Amino acid sequence: MSSEMFQYIEPIILNVTLAGLFILMGYAIHDVMRKNDVPKIGRFVAYGVLGLGALGFVAKGIIQVWYISSGV
Repeated sequence: MSSEMFQYIEPIILNVTLAGLFILMGYAIHDVMRKNDVPKIGRFVAYGVLGLGALGFVAKGIIQVWYISSGV
């Protein structure tokens, strides 16, 4: 595999892997909360924290695209 191909495929695999990781963490959190009868506010906080973490990775991706397009 050439280095150009690796540079093209690596970010795609990284983003897909991170998305899969967040989905699996969401399933794990959902399972633990369902088994322990967590109140609604606890579920809201847990999903909110997971969502903000995912949003941080999305923001990082947008900032990277913006920097690359501006030539930095």
